[in-house]
Parts: sequence; structure tokens; C-alpha cells
Amino acid sequence: MTKKGTYNKNLVVIIAAIAATGGLLFGFDTGVISGAIPFFQQDFQLSNSMVENITTAGLVGAVIGAMLTGRLSDIFGRKKTILVAAIIFVLGAIWSGWAPTEHDLLYSRLFIGLAIGISSFSVPLYIAEISPSRIRGRLVSLFQLLITIGILVSYLSDLAFADNNNVESWRPMFYVGVIPGLVLLIGMFFLPETPRWLMSKGREEESRKILKRIEEPELVEGSILRMKEEIEKQKHRPNFREVFKPWLRNALIIAVGIMFFQQFVGINTVIYYSPKIFMIVGFEGAKAGIWGAVSVGVVNVLFTILSLFMIDKLGRRKLYFIGLSGIVFSLLALGLVFAFHTSLGDMGKWFAIVFVWIYIAFFAISLGPLGWLIISEVFPLRVRGIGSSIGSLSNWLFNGVVAFTFFKIVKLFTASGKGIITQENLYDAATNSFSVQTIDNGNPAGAFWFYAVIGILGLIWGYFYLPETKGISLEKIEEHWRKGKKPRDLKK
Repeated sequence: MTKKGTYNKNLVVIIAAIAATGGLLFGFDTGVISGAIPFFQQDFQLSNSMVENITTAGLVGAVIGAMLTGRLSDIFGRKKTILVAAIIFVLGAIWSGWAPTEHDLLYSRLFIGLAIGISSFSVPLYIAEISPSRIRGRLVSLFQLLITIGILVSYLSDLAFADNNNVESWRPMFYVGVIPGLVLLIGMFFLPETPRWLMSKGREEESRKILKRIEEPELVEGSILRMKEEIEKQKHRPNFREVFKPWLRNALIIAVGIMFFQQFVGINTVIYYSPKIFMIVGFEGAKAGIWGAVSVGVVNVLFTILSLFMIDKLGRRKLYFIGLSGIVFSLLALGLVFAFHTSLGDMGKWFAIVFVWIYIAFFAISLGPLGWLIISEVFPLRVRGIGSSIGSLSNWLFNGVVAFTFFKIVKLFTASGKGIITQENLYDAATNSFSVQTIDNGNPAGAFWFYAVIGILGLIWGYFYLPETKGISLEKIEEHWRKGKKPRDLKK
């Protein structure tokens, strides 16, 4: 045991792990709807369009949360914003499970989306500002790891409660979210505010006290000096316009750009609609589709863990290009599987799930953790809250567009008479019974090829704009932008 107020090399890991529970909730409330969709769609007799609306409502809430959080976290601190998110997570989980109508469910998803947006911005920022630069990448990536664990937990929860003969089995799926919400709420009460934010508010002694506990002793004074120098340069109150200044243009392009490509390779079509996709390709029943989703969740977690060991060794750029190349390959392959599903027969569904695994694996080691890590690194302290909020806001805007348009893109790229026909056991409210009905699901081949083209464009963009921030202090990154240097020259 170490004395209170003295350096503890394990303390920062504990702090980061507790804060990263916000990532678990992010993942849980993102993924839980995928297994719930087949059931509440039958329960409320909803069209695919209304399902898209309910799914997208959470993303709209996330956009609003991301918009509000940047400025508020700069005023009130990183810790308090995470506490607010925890409260909303708990209340939102209760509301979602209770929802008596599809409109209540839509509004509850909008409400819980606020917490998702807040946590997507504030948790990586909190961890980045409380972590030593030597292990910052690994600790911020805990957020992405907890997102993937949250998604897996949501799939397992969905599987545990899924009952093909009970259309209301979606309700306990949502209620489970109360548990991690309380963990985050209670845990954050005992965590400190970040030294960088305290220093920006003139609370040097508090900042120094915390820094002495989380930073190696010989590096404490140097860290304090760098923070003071940065704050001295930026005495005026930050405002939204500052992040658009010419010297920060590249940082802004990077934050928005990496989130665009993270979302527009179609990751959340798999996260939100994977049971539906697996049912389309030949897995029978909602529970079988959820089993497929669970396997996706396992792959996601395992390769995100792998990324924790790779991100501070290989660096950001190498992982980006390796991961995105694998994503493009698997999307092209998935498109071929769905395009030739008739010829492939029963083998088609197994090819589909293997290529989804490959897709998820490459995403988990690259764009998944890199998106959140990069936006927490590229902005200077004075506007880091606003800049990170813009990055997070962009993520949810792009996420919402992808979720809202997936079925529409599937329909757009499906030639007349070429849709995949399935027989599904659906609930009929008029007779209060289940019956087998014929469903034309369209063909998602064109949608996957569309996302692959976006991925190719992402490779070109990354060559020019993705910086290598491995082992570079946040203050040195700011200095690089002030000198007007190119993003790809940061490591030189």
C-alpha cells in the first residue's frame, strides 16, 4: 500500500478502468437494441421505417449530448459531466424497459442517447488528461475495450431473455442497463478531477497533489511547467470560434474525418442490425440471429484487447492502414456472399458470419479505438473540450445517418425481384398468435459495397491527414499545429 498523496503507478490504471465503465454503458445501450428489435417490432407491429426511427432516436440524443457537453465540461469539469451521464443511464434504462408504447420507447431512447453522447466525449477526455503520455494510448483505448465488452454484455443479456414465444421479452433486456449505470455513478464519486482541468482553473495545489499520485515523480515538475506554459498562452476565455482558427484547421479535419470513416464503413449496421442481417442470410428465428450477434461481440472484445498491446507499439498510422485495408476486403467479400447467396446455398450463412468476424476484427484493432484516441489528442487544452465535443458530435451525426439509411440503402441497391425472401414466425396482434409469413428483405450486397468504397477513400484521406501521435506529448502536438506543419510530419 502507498501513502495517501504519494505516487502509485497502479492508481491511474484503476482510475481509468472505473471511468471507462462509461464506455461499457455506451456499448451496452448501443448494442442492446439489436436483440430487442425483432421483439418490440412484433410487439408494437412496427415497420422497418419505425424501427429505424427508434434506433436513430438514441443517436439523435447522443448528438445533443455531445453538443452540450464540450462547453459544460470546460466550465464544470470532466468528473461532473461523467456523473451526470451515469444518472441519465440509470433513469433511461428504467424508462426504456417500462415503455408502454412505441413512442415512449422512442423518447426513452432519445433520453438515454444524451448519456451516450456525454460519455463518448467526456470519458476519453478524462482518461487522456489523467494519463501519463507513456501509456496514454493504452489507457484511452480502455474506453473502446469497455464499449466492446458492453456490446457483448448487451448481446448476452438479449440472448438470456430472448423468447420467440414472448414478444415482451425485450423489456428485461433494457432493464439490465441499470446495473452498470450504478457502478459508474458510485465509482466516479471517489475519483479525482483531472490535473490539467484543475490547472486551467488556477487550482495548482490540487492539480499538483493529484499529479504526484499518478505521474512518475521525476516527471511531475516538467508536466506542471508544460501545463503552465500552455495556459499562459491562452488567458482569454475559449469560445466555439477558436477551434476554427487557421492553425487548428488540420486538427479539426482530423477529428471530423476519422469519425466519418469510422462510421461510414458501416460498423453500426452490424452492431444495430446483426441479428436481422443473420436472419436474412439464413439463420432461423430471432434467437439464432442473436447467437450470431454474440459471436460478433466475442470477436470484437478479443481483438480490442489485442489493440491495447498494439496501439502504443505499432503506432496510430500503421494500425489505421492495416485495419482499414482489412475492413475494405471483408466488406467486398460480404457483398459477394449476399450477391451470390442463391448459388452458395446453406454455405452462404457461414461465409457471411466468417466475413463479419473478419470485418469486426480489423475494425476493433484500428478505427474503433483510434477514433476516440485521436480526438482526445489533437486539440490543445484550451479548446480540447470544444474540439473533442465536435469530434464526438460528428461521430453521432454520421452514426445516425448510417443507422437511419441502412434499410433504405439496401432497398436502393436491390434490383427488382432480387431481394432475399425468408419465412419468419411473426406475431399477429389481430389473432394474438404467431404465424409463418413471407418477408422480402431486399439484398444488402450493394450496401456493403457502398461502405467498401468509403473505406477506400478513407485510405487516401489517412495518408494525408492521419498523424502519428504515439509517444508525443499533448503540448508538443499543439506546438506542431502552431508551426503550420502537415499532420503526417508530426513524428518527424
